[in-house]
Amino acid sequence: MPRRLRVAAVLAALVVLGSGVAVASGAEEAPDQRIYGVSGLSAPVGMVVDRWGVPHIYATNTQDLYLAQGFNAARDRLFQIDLWRRRGLGELSSVLGEKYVAQDRATRMFLYRGDMRAEWESYGPEAQKAATAFASGINAYLDWLSSNPRAIPEEFTKLGYSPARWRPEDVVRIRSHGLSKNVQGEVARARVVCAVGGVEADRFLYRLRPEHTTSVPAGLDPCAVPADVLATYQLATQSVTFANGQLRTEPAAEVPSSEGSNNWAVAPDRTATGRPILANDPHRALGAPSLRYITHLSAPGLDVIGAGEPALPGISIGHNGTAAFGLTIFGVDQEDMYVYDLDPADHGRYRYQDGWERIRTVAEDVPVAGQAPRRVELPFTRHGPVISVDPVRHKAYALRTAWLEPGTSPYFGSMKFLRAKNWEQFTEAMRRWGGPAENQVYADTSGDIGWVPGGMAPRRSGFDGLLPVPGDGRFEWRGFHDGAELPREHNPARGFVASANEFNMPPGHPVKVGYDTWTAPYRKQRIDEVLSANSRSTVKDSATLQGDTVSLLAKGVVDVLRGIGDTPETAEALRLLRGYDGDVRVDSAAAALFETWFLRHLGPAFVNTVLPPDAAKAVFMPDATIVLEALQKPTMWLGPDGVAVRDRLVHSSLAAAFAEVRQRLGADVGAWRWGSLQKAAFSHPLGLGVGPVERGGSWHTVNAASTNPYTYGVTGGASFKMVLDVGDWDKSVAINAPGQSGVRGSAHYDDLLPLWQKDSHFPLVYSRAEVERNAAHRILLVPAG
Repeated sequence: MPRRLRVAAVLAALVVLGSGVAVASGAEEAPDQRIYGVSGLSAPVGMVVDRWGVPHIYATNTQDLYLAQGFNAARDRLFQIDLWRRRGLGELSSVLGEKYVAQDRATRMFLYRGDMRAEWESYGPEAQKAATAFASGINAYLDWLSSNPRAIPEEFTKLGYSPARWRPEDVVRIRSHGLSKNVQGEVARARVVCAVGGVEADRFLYRLRPEHTTSVPAGLDPCAVPADVLATYQLATQSVTFANGQLRTEPAAEVPSSEGSNNWAVAPDRTATGRPILANDPHRALGAPSLRYITHLSAPGLDVIGAGEPALPGISIGHNGTAAFGLTIFGVDQEDMYVYDLDPADHGRYRYQDGWERIRTVAEDVPVAGQAPRRVELPFTRHGPVISVDPVRHKAYALRTAWLEPGTSPYFGSMKFLRAKNWEQFTEAMRRWGGPAENQVYADTSGDIGWVPGGMAPRRSGFDGLLPVPGDGRFEWRGFHDGAELPREHNPARGFVASANEFNMPPGHPVKVGYDTWTAPYRKQRIDEVLSANSRSTVKDSATLQGDTVSLLAKGVVDVLRGIGDTPETAEALRLLRGYDGDVRVDSAAAALFETWFLRHLGPAFVNTVLPPDAAKAVFMPDATIVLEALQKPTMWLGPDGVAVRDRLVHSSLAAAFAEVRQRLGADVGAWRWGSLQKAAFSHPLGLGVGPVERGGSWHTVNAASTNPYTYGVTGGASFKMVLDVGDWDKSVAINAPGQSGVRGSAHYDDLLPLWQKDSHFPLVYSRAEVERNAAHRILLVPAG
């Protein structure tokens, strides 16, 4: 661009952005008034950052828009996305040293290695161009950093390395951060079946939905599945964290974090305004910064606002000015473990049908900081990566996953529905959704609401996916179900749609997407209860519901306790719980006792009562619905003397729980608080986290908190929440804790934590007028040169 025209363009952009913008030249410059020269832009792009840290990006075309989004992601979240990329591509060793070679090898086994043309086409016509522009934007920011090294985030200085440049395919090839973990259930089930000698104990492990009885696949020896068979898988899928002052390089201790979500959409005839309301609060690990990033992207033909993964272009939760959308995880079983008989004379071959097939090996050099590259071998069978080998038994174990198929890069499929303007367009975009499997709720300005699930659901032939299967050709997938085969709802008579990871397939539906992939129904039941009781819902009502801490599980258990007699050791504890209303409030004494009892004492005691020791070790936490039903119907679960067994179980475990809480919180029961035990901390790999803070709720409340029973630390919850007023968008609200920025020292690093602690939200402004009214600072990106 000629200099005269470039200057004119900058001046025109300054008129739009306002005065007082200074050229960016390093960390010492005022961060609220900047111009950046950006390679690859065709025209200036304006950015207004509002007082809650949300960037509103305005471009004259979508290529510049996605480039600016990448630039801004690097500006605000560089260490987070760089570590995400390095971990996901298996490149940690190149900067952190030889201790990470094992993790890099594990991660590389789960990279997408298929046809890139098919991969890009799976996400729609705009996807590859968007990813290319996004990666260029990240690299443009790195170019700026090379001239302004004082602005580099402190994490890079602490670790002694520089951020890496991006390629477009980096956006989609990384698959090991998805949310499909069914293989863990397969291994646990195999261990239980081995210990008991049959599948009859499976009913104590997890309630299968729909009702189903599994069987051991022909040719499988459950005892031939080693307890540590998933070590490589866990190493590949875990995050990078410090342990004892060092970055963790071995599989983390297995403390599962329950990851789920809530969403709902309310029809116009059940709201106070006559406009739909859509709400969403995904539950993920709590981190500093948040796993999601709120962005407003505006260019001719596209005007979307909402949250997405910071390392991806576009958004996955939000609205486009006409249609709104929000997600939860839908329980599709997308993983199967295959067990192979190896040729005793040649472990490079495995039995398949009537012959032998050779394990395909990919050799790669893993760069290592300060040393020569390490050659690693990545073995694959026809089904997928070989994650373990037992040389004594002559067995190999591989994982087949739907999420290594084309089109399953987590959340990137949202590129297909960003421009959807009606229900038909939205559901057509969801028809080919890959991963993770999702429940999408939908609402638009014409008054339509709906629910549509999506995700690649394997067609299994002759097996149910609940146990590992022999890899000899008898147990194969026969392709995938088309999204049109899945159920959906459009403008239901009840006036709302909702999901909370519960089993939501209609009775008798012919497609069986999974059996042990659903969560307990209590969150969904509570959402239904509240929405059904309110015929004039407001945005505030939905925001309040997102903070609801009533546990229907606790209410059910308390009802049982009212019929159980006292003992001297439990009289005081039972008196407290019999008066408990089931609200897991942060200031509740009864909640402190109930949650400690259920998490740390009753659940483990139940497992140890109904299973032999070797089987009990395989069960981290029993299904809450089974524990409740065992209390309600003890002879069904605990034998003919079930009532007496139940009462002993309750008294012994409750006495231990009461003693523990008294030891932790003191003798004054009236001073006990659940929040004094349960704390939420937003962790950071280098210890730069935020918190801890007191937190109410449990995994079974709408305001979800997944709690580590060993530490009472909250391992997961809703750091991002959103409630949309569909049609009057400026009245929408959101929260993203602890803050939008990943740069420590930024005003937006932890400024949203106080709101989050109070279960409050900030205005999610959308119109240009409201954006300008709430502007905190402005950034102008201009073509470099």
